[in-house]
Amino acid sequence: MSSSSSAAEQRRHHAVGGRELVPLAALIKEESRTERHAVTRSRICAREDGGVGGEVGEAETRRPLLRYGCAAQSKKGEDFFLLRTDCARPSTSSSSSTTSHPPTFAVFAVLDGHNGDAAAIYTRDNLLNHVLSAMPQGLSREEWLHSLPRALVAGFVKTDKEFQTKGQTSGTTATFAIIDGWTITVASVGDSRCILDAQGGAVSLLTVDHRLEENVEERERVTASGGEVGRLSVVGGAEIGPLRCWPGGLCLSRSIGDIDVGEFIVPVPYVKQVKLSNTGGRLIIASDGIWDALSSDAAAKCCRGLPAELAAKQVVKEKSKGPAQ
Repeated sequence: MSSSSSAAEQRRHHAVGGRELVPLAALIKEESRTERHAVTRSRICAREDGGVGGEVGEAETRRPLLRYGCAAQSKKGEDFFLLRTDCARPSTSSSSSTTSHPPTFAVFAVLDGHNGDAAAIYTRDNLLNHVLSAMPQGLSREEWLHSLPRALVAGFVKTDKEFQTKGQTSGTTATFAIIDGWTITVASVGDSRCILDAQGGAVSLLTVDHRLEENVEERERVTASGGEVGRLSVVGGAEIGPLRCWPGGLCLSRSIGDIDVGEFIVPVPYVKQVKLSNTGGRLIIASDGIWDALSSDAAAKCCRGLPAELAAKQVVKEKSKGPAQ
């Protein structure tokens, strides 16, 4: 499109330096706040057309035991996930406990692409490195965890900026969960949700859906920045479909990529950090195909008590029974 180059320049300026009405510094300050809660039993699972599944349980040495499973029913071929359980954290200071918290962490990510798969693939292959490169060196484990939310914001912004230099028009959601010991940090743009199912049936959202149809705050942010939010108009003046951001017509207010939709769609993620108790819990990470069919509570309930691999498959299977109530 003829406006792609101009839109890319405007959006890169917004991502790095910020616009006058909505400076990036304010977004980072808002989105990188950490929220620490005492929650219970953890696991990890699932994606819309695909899923990631795993469990975090208590070990004799108090080191978390992480089990995971995956399931997929892809129709578009634009959805990807990342599973790594052996990522190396820089050596911590001698005051940190390497017995309870060895210098490794796990990463689970779901990427739901649109208008092609290039953005999802690039994000899968580069986001983690960009996050790690934004971390200061020589930190203790506690300092590393404290710095992680801001590094995630920087990593998302850098991934978006570098992908846009390639001139590709595709985009992607990204939900990126890092598990280090009993601490889970989740960063997300788009509508690929992550939930925590704690022991006793308490289900918590660790992400915010960035759908313009459902997120009033995001609609206000886009319009305050000078963007237009509205439905698709057809012949006769009727409006159909979900709310979209114009120019571009994207239903999401945050994503990575999407060079042709202008500077109002930003790559700054919502970030949340939680501290688990040593009884653990289950995470379910899924793209919108799951959440269009299942509520958070229904997704958690349908796989409780199942091993991680079966849990991921059950969530994907359950979505065929009908839309969420």
